Amino acid sequence: MSDLAFESAHVLARRLHDREIGCLELLEHYIARADRYDGTLNALIVRDDDRARVRAREADAALVRGEVWGPLHGVPMTIKESYDIAGLPTTWGLEHLRGNIAVKNSVVVDRMLAAGVTLFAKSNVPVLLADWQSYNPIYGSTSNPWDTGRTPGGSSGGGAAALAAGMTALESGSDIGASIRNPAHYCGVFGHKPTWGIVPPRGHATPGVIAPADISAVGPLARSAEDLEIALDAMAGPYGLDANCWRLELPPSTKTEAKDFKVAVMLSDPNCAQDDAMTEVLEAAVATLARAGVRVDGKARPAIDTTEAHRVYIQLLRAATSARQSDEDMDRQRAILAEAAPDDESYVVAAARGNTLSHRDWIHLNEKRTHMREAWGAFFEEYDLLLCPVAASTAFPHDQEGERHTRTILINNVPVPTTDQLFWAGYSGAVLLPSSVAPAGLAQGLPCGLQIVAAHGHDKTALAFAKLMEREVGGFVPPPGYDG
Repeated sequence: MSDLAFESAHVLARRLHDREIGCLELLEHYIARADRYDGTLNALIVRDDDRARVRAREADAALVRGEVWGPLHGVPMTIKESYDIAGLPTTWGLEHLRGNIAVKNSVVVDRMLAAGVTLFAKSNVPVLLADWQSYNPIYGSTSNPWDTGRTPGGSSGGGAAALAAGMTALESGSDIGASIRNPAHYCGVFGHKPTWGIVPPRGHATPGVIAPADISAVGPLARSAEDLEIALDAMAGPYGLDANCWRLELPPSTKTEAKDFKVAVMLSDPNCAQDDAMTEVLEAAVATLARAGVRVDGKARPAIDTTEAHRVYIQLLRAATSARQSDEDMDRQRAILAEAAPDDESYVVAAARGNTLSHRDWIHLNEKRTHMREAWGAFFEEYDLLLCPVAASTAFPHDQEGERHTRTILINNVPVPTTDQLFWAGYSGAVLLPSSVAPAGLAQGLPCGLQIVAAHGHDKTALAFAKLMEREVGGFVPPPGYDG
């Protein structure tokens, strides 16, 4: 029975449909595992077991009647704390939102329920989803199941940890600074950041906010690439006013075999110092794919200055999140900028420029971004994908002292700013492209993921390549110690 915990969601759905196992039986299995392991991990911080049991019983009864709710009928699922589920708290880790109880479901929750899932818990996040660690004053800190002294990533860290430890079958996160991609990489699972705008974020916000944020996307995490595609199909599509006038038709991948793919590979960049052991794992994964027949070009790049791209990303990122700043915070940002030299490109000053950006300056930055998007478009006329890292290293030790921008991580035994890792988050993120993450192996006992960047709207091509990696390189591997 314990092997069920690590099955992919689509396999579980088939077994449920064939009545090999019951929906309530499977739910109880995951609940029992959460009871056993989550005391150490602290990944699932809001439980909804009773309502989930009611739904699982209804799912079993529906199958007896011959009714199938959707492709994930009866599959237990968890979801990031920042999504609204009616009757449960949505706090984003903020003390003043401790009593904020959602009155309706987010769009993604409703769509996943329509696909048949049984939601039974919410997963942990950092405050305001603004860290590559997942801790907050309400729910505490989440640990990585591969090494509980290390972060599972953020901001979708609780969900990635729960997937890796076999405490859930599926998860949905969000990503503006690699918040899906980074936890997938750190925990050894699959993740997909969709093309911006194709999955409605309504109901994934602090109270009263309904406008979608620049760069930010919501999307799935799972233990297989097939699960990502099923979940994306369930989530994606217009909502509200958009549904009056447009329909989403993601192009299917025309490529399935290794020989079909022509990819560029970019495994390092001067803007981000990188751990050698992790890079070697990524290189080995690419070599395996090349031997399988993938056509690999190690020199091709979009016609973009990566330093300028990173500068634009940081300012657009901080502009996108500036609405979360208090008046006092904004005063501090203005003070930082007033004292900074015009040529100061440090992260703190770059962030202050973004936080205090005028609309006119934002328009100029968006123009630069649009030229970059066109350059990416031209690049993808010749190449199907670009393969690159997700982060500078594998999961790093917990470090919750001070502000994020003052912390460092060790890269090849040299301390470097944690914020440098944002380069790989923004390279595809700022230009709104879809990116999948697939497990590539272990570096010194910790998972490494490879980022698969596709053309705008070509999410299915990235997912098809993730399926290929799963076959050729090897997919999800359970961490030791969670097989009981």
